[in-house]
Parts: sequence; C-alpha cells; structure tokens
Amino acid sequence: MSDILSIGCAAGFGGDRTDAALPIVETMISRGGPGVLIYEMLAERTLALAQLDRRKNPGGGFAPLLELMVRPVLRKCLEHGIPIVSNFGAANPLAAAQLIRRIANDQGITNARIAIVEGDDLSDERGRDLLRGYLRPAAAEREIVSANVYLGAAAIADALRAGAQVVVTGRVADPSLTVGPAMAHFNWSETDWDKLGRATMAGHLLECGAQVTGGYFADPGLKDVPDVAHVGFPIAEIAADGSFVITKADATGGIVDARTVKEQLLYELHDPSAYLTPDVIADISEAEISELGENRIAVVGVRGHPRPATLKATICFAGGWLGEGEISYAGPNAEARARLAAEIIRERMDDALQLRFDLIGVLSVFGDDRGNAFGNCAPTDSRDVRLRVAGVHPDRTPVEQLMREVMALYTCGPAGGGGVRTSITQRLNSVSCFVPRELVPSTFAFLE
Repeated sequence: MSDILSIGCAAGFGGDRTDAALPIVETMISRGGPGVLIYEMLAERTLALAQLDRRKNPGGGFAPLLELMVRPVLRKCLEHGIPIVSNFGAANPLAAAQLIRRIANDQGITNARIAIVEGDDLSDERGRDLLRGYLRPAAAEREIVSANVYLGAAAIADALRAGAQVVVTGRVADPSLTVGPAMAHFNWSETDWDKLGRATMAGHLLECGAQVTGGYFADPGLKDVPDVAHVGFPIAEIAADGSFVITKADATGGIVDARTVKEQLLYELHDPSAYLTPDVIADISEAEISELGENRIAVVGVRGHPRPATLKATICFAGGWLGEGEISYAGPNAEARARLAAEIIRERMDDALQLRFDLIGVLSVFGDDRGNAFGNCAPTDSRDVRLRVAGVHPDRTPVEQLMREVMALYTCGPAGGGGVRTSITQRLNSVSCFVPRELVPSTFAFLE
C-alpha cells in the first residue's frame, strides 16, 4: 500500500454524524500505508450562518460540531501520521485552529503543527470593493453578510508539504480537500491536469460522506442497503497517476458498488465533460467503473483540462425574517379544519407579508410558495393533518404578528387544533459571481 494514498471522509455536511471518523482511522491504520482524514462540513448557507455567528461572538463562526468530530480521533491521527484536512474553519479558521490546539493540549500533545488556509474571506471592506466590480448594480448596493471565494487545493498542498498535521480551511471547493493531499503526497504540479481531474472526481465521490456508501442511495424494496443504521463512510485509495478505488471503513454497514458510485459520480454535475473547479476542469465523459470485489469500485478514464481563469464567489445578503408556525388537526374532517385555518390566517394577515401554507400529510412538498396549489388539490379523507404557515418580510414586526395569529388558532378556531410551535429566524439571500483568480491569492500560515 506504500504507493497508494488513502483518503477517508468522515463528514459530508456540517450536521453529519460525529462517530464516523474512528472506523475510518482504524481502517487506514490496519491496512497500512499513508492516509489522510478529511471532513467536508461547509455549504453556502452554513458559511453565511457562521458569519452571523461570528458577528455576535468574535470567538465563534466555525463548525459547531468541530470538537465532537475531532476529539475522538485527534490523538490516533497524530500518532499514526494521518493528517486531518477540513473546511470546518468556516467563517473563523483561526478560532477553529485554536480549539484544535486546546484539544491536543488536553490529550497531552503540545507540539501539534496546525496550519490555517487564508484568502477566501472577502467580507471585509477590501473584499466588498473588489466584488462590486463583478456584481450586478442592484446586488452591489445591498448589505453583505458574507462573501467568500472558492479556493483550490494549492495552499492545502503547500501546508502539508511544510509538515502540517492539521489543515484548517474556510471556503475551499469540496473536492479540493482531496486534491490537496494528493498533490502533496505525489508531488504533482498545478498543471498535471489528468491527475488533478482524477483526484477531483475522487474528492467528488467522497465529499458527501455516506451518500456513496449507500446512505442517501437507500430506497427500501428498490435499492436495499445492508445495515444502513450503521452505514460506513468512504475511503478513496488514490494511485500516483490519479486513478482510484472507492471503498469504505471496515466492520461498518452500507455498501459500495457500481450503483452507488455512478449515482454519486453524476451528483450535481451539470456537464459531465466539464466539471469546473478551482483546480481543474474534470471530464468523466469517458470514465469507466469496475467492481474489484466486495465494496471496492475502481474508477478510470477520467481526464482533466486546464483550470478556469476565474474563481466562484458566493455573497450572502441580509434577507429579512422568516416565521414558521404549525398546528395539528386530527380525527373526522381534519383536513377541512386545517384548510379553514389556513384561510383564516390568509384573511387576517391581509397580504401584510408573503405567505406559504402546507398541509403536511396531504400537500406540502409539491405545494407552491403562495399556497395556490390548495385549490388544485382535491380534498382527501385524511384524519391526521398538520398545517404549516410560513411568512417572510424585510421587517420582523409583521412576522411576529403572523406567529401570534397562528397561536391564536388554539381558541379562535377551527375546532380541535393543538401542538402549536412557532419560530422566527433571520433570512439570507445569496448570489454568485466570478472573479479573476489572481485577485484572490491563497496562502497558509501555522498557528503560533
């Protein structure tokens, strides 16, 4: 295994399971050879919420589950030479790195080499000035909550080459968490396009965690998955030419087969011949998948083309307030009572804000934001219906009024309503643009 780099992914989003990493680490240790542990924990909305958190608490703004994810495996990783790479730094990579240092100190490790990748955050005045030249005029004048550019793998690779044991990033492209370690281990250049393209697709298969090992794939009776309650998380075994095998942690549930890999390979790819990333344009139009054995799928034939001249930036703006209220109706005529409750709310609010109604159990996923689908959906005989009312407005006051109206349904009718819950949250809107990559260089620095 010495000529193979194993990269295991222990999280596919910020709220993923916190017990996934240990089986991956133990598997890589038992199989021997170099390994890297990554966590992919950052989405656009996650990052914007992290920026809001940092506004309230300068020491916050990183992934809330960071400690629960890292503490169980940090000592094992450092003792066995398994670097950890993750974007759990979110809006505050420095604070995340400092927390990891404290965890290491608690475990008696006083010399952990922790690197921070910098350059993605354009939320300051310099970044806002830069972005105004690439945003539409209407967007350029709005209040920016967060602005981050998708960095590539180069700074991650540089940090690992310099001896980093943990690399903390903010916004980098998800596959770059895999490409960076591969670049560092095999000493690839930034223009080894085919190799970068292959590692990018390995990272793409890893980035959503258990999606490729049967979790998100499972559909009872159609796509059965063994022991999905204990689904294992994936490992990519990458060769020097970038070709790779997808497998999973030992002694775990789930499955890795041609079906799971094909689904995840095509996931979110708008053009299979041109998957744009900061590192490379990956091309899977001639890719081939073969089963090497149980839970071992080889992927070959991926190509790479020169990377784009621009980087994607995502900007989040303050989007007002969202109120959500729910109330349940059960028994005979339950659906009719829930429909009447919706009409009461609609009339009482009198177009004070944009509303949406859902009859959970009858009509919700397929409804539209104005609730107009009610009129097109024939009543059913459902005896168990929960009405959801949602409203948005730039100001909080009308949203608070809406929530009071939902609460008032308890006694103001219709009959038999119960189990009211309401919540109000700050809303965010986002847009994306492209900026020349030379304007947003990335670097790394070690935590002192």
